[in-house]
Amino acid sequence: MKITTDCQGRAIRLTEERWRHILGHAEMLGQQERIEQTLACPDIVIATIKDESVHAYHRLYENTPVTRKYLVVVAKMLEGDAFVLTAFFSGRMKKGRTVWQP
Repeated sequence: MKITTDCQGRAIRLTEERWRHILGHAEMLGQQERIEQTLACPDIVIATIKDESVHAYHRLYENTPVTRKYLVVVAKMLEGDAFVLTAFFSGRMKKGRTVWQP
């Protein structure tokens, strides 16, 4: 298990099981450093419409395995615990309420 710190100083877990899930998307191979960078220095963090405790960290990358895209790292934020659910490249941001922006 990997533990990283987000832009607000919170510890966020990335379990082996979730990492295997993320690697189910071929374009995510070799992207662990970018996932950590997106959590630490996102362009914006959005609480999703479906679940306010699910936060989507977005960071735009000019060059990715699938062209210019946002890396979206989705984390579940519980009191005293936070963990990555998934990560993927997307051409657009998730909808919801902005919870953090530099």
